Amino acid sequence: MSTWLTNALYGWYPYVALTVFLIGSVLRFDHSQYTWRSGSSQLLRRRQMLWGSNLFHVGILVIFAGHFVGLLTPIAVFGALGISHTFKQVLAMSLGGVAGVACWIGIAMLAHRRLFDPRIRATSSFGDIAILLLLWVQLTLGLLTIPISTQHLDGSEMVKFMAWAQGILTLHPSAAALVADVNPVFKLHLFLGMTIFLVFPFTRLVHIWSAPVWYLGRSGYQIVRTARPARPSGTSMRG
Repeated sequence: MSTWLTNALYGWYPYVALTVFLIGSVLRFDHSQYTWRSGSSQLLRRRQMLWGSNLFHVGILVIFAGHFVGLLTPIAVFGALGISHTFKQVLAMSLGGVAGVACWIGIAMLAHRRLFDPRIRATSSFGDIAILLLLWVQLTLGLLTIPISTQHLDGSEMVKFMAWAQGILTLHPSAAALVADVNPVFKLHLFLGMTIFLVFPFTRLVHIWSAPVWYLGRSGYQIVRTARPARPSGTSMRG
């Protein structure tokens, strides 16, 4: 891959994706929250939906937490805690692998349900199907990186991704050079991950922002009064 293309995809494209992600999410949250409601298909193939949804959400939460901590924690912090790159690499492969498989199975069940049930397919938009397939491909790529990672258990490749992610967030697009020579599977995984951020505001993924975390900061209590029993009609207020 040429230097120009590497800089464009891994140096500047992340900023485009993150800008659209942030601004798009704020605008949609502020102006059109009702447009991200789920289609009314919860009663169809309910068992498949419950299994698929639970596996997907549990898996994706573990994966997100692992990527967030693993990529954005300064390398010096791991050194100060006595955590070696090898230990971190093996932990990421094992824990991330289990979560990835669970998430992959869950989203495959959800995609199968949406694609092959005619009633659900009829209420599904192009965006609903596209984002499921996009996530499924991304998870597949993530799982494919595990056998590749066994070839460098010293964590050297992992350090490149950490330095790249932290370089992008600290406004150093030249960090793209750090991932110029990594395996193509990793490159495609990175590119597709940034693309998911790019399309995020235009899909049903925005329902993440509807999580009821606002209740945690709510002051005071809700006052509930007991309703008075109605008097029989025709009775007087005086006994």
